[in-house]
Amino acid sequence: MNEKNTQTVSAASKHKKNLLIVLSFSGAYLIAEVIGGILTNSLALLADAAHMLTDVVGLLLAFIAIKIGERKADSKKTFGYYRTEILAAVINAVVLLGISVYVLFEAYQRFKSPPEVQSKSMLIVAGIGLLVNIAGMLILRKDSEASLNMKGAYFEVLSDMLTSVGVMIAGVIMLTTNWYYADPLISAAIGLLIFPRTWRLLKEAVNVLLESTPKDVDIDLLRKSLEQIPGVKSVHDLHVWSLTSGVNAMSSHIVKDDTITQNQLLEKLTEETTSRFTISHTTFQIEEESYQEDVTHY
Repeated sequence: MNEKNTQTVSAASKHKKNLLIVLSFSGAYLIAEVIGGILTNSLALLADAAHMLTDVVGLLLAFIAIKIGERKADSKKTFGYYRTEILAAVINAVVLLGISVYVLFEAYQRFKSPPEVQSKSMLIVAGIGLLVNIAGMLILRKDSEASLNMKGAYFEVLSDMLTSVGVMIAGVIMLTTNWYYADPLISAAIGLLIFPRTWRLLKEAVNVLLESTPKDVDIDLLRKSLEQIPGVKSVHDLHVWSLTSGVNAMSSHIVKDDTITQNQLLEKLTEETTSRFTISHTTFQIEEESYQEDVTHY
């Protein structure tokens, strides 16, 4: 049996500096937006503030998860703490979905009796928020492709950017027409718009927790590649999963023939999996042809 288990830096860990910058921007704006939402009596602005609150908490959670995930493996956490990043992504997604439901409910209540909104002040606050969120999106855009944790943080900022745009549209409508139904209408549209992306994020994160095959690994191609290595008779019990985004692991049972030594075969197997596939941790159980297991898996 061979194991290759070095402490691999997660994808999110490489981008934590940008995450901290965006967290600082968002935290500062949150305070201003809550005050502005209360003073202007705007649900759309308060909805944006609610999303910003979840953003700040979500970004902070993502950053803490990265720091925890950087801790080295120990006797109790032999794979390390990578999964904290995935848990952060799940929590972010669940909170965003919950906030969206709440905004939809509040919008429904306001449709019954829309209050007067101080549109001009609302526009100013929303405009500042839009600039803050655009800056955050530009900082995190490339990072979001690296990991689910960073993608969750990016979606937090993206949802707030969309909310800021919606708030400004509602503000312009109310300022020019005094049609205060625009406030709950735009709020409801924002709540519905956030759902699809957040749901996809949640599904991806849950798939990691369920140890599903990573989407960047073709397990059938991996099997064929291993079976074509000289000395390999067959491959069974092949499993591939993610510890976190960018850190994939695998294990497999390999039946060998007599034309190659175990060490030679292990070297070829390890080289094949780590060089051709995005796998950083490998475990192989080498078996002779005479060895037969009663139960095997994929």
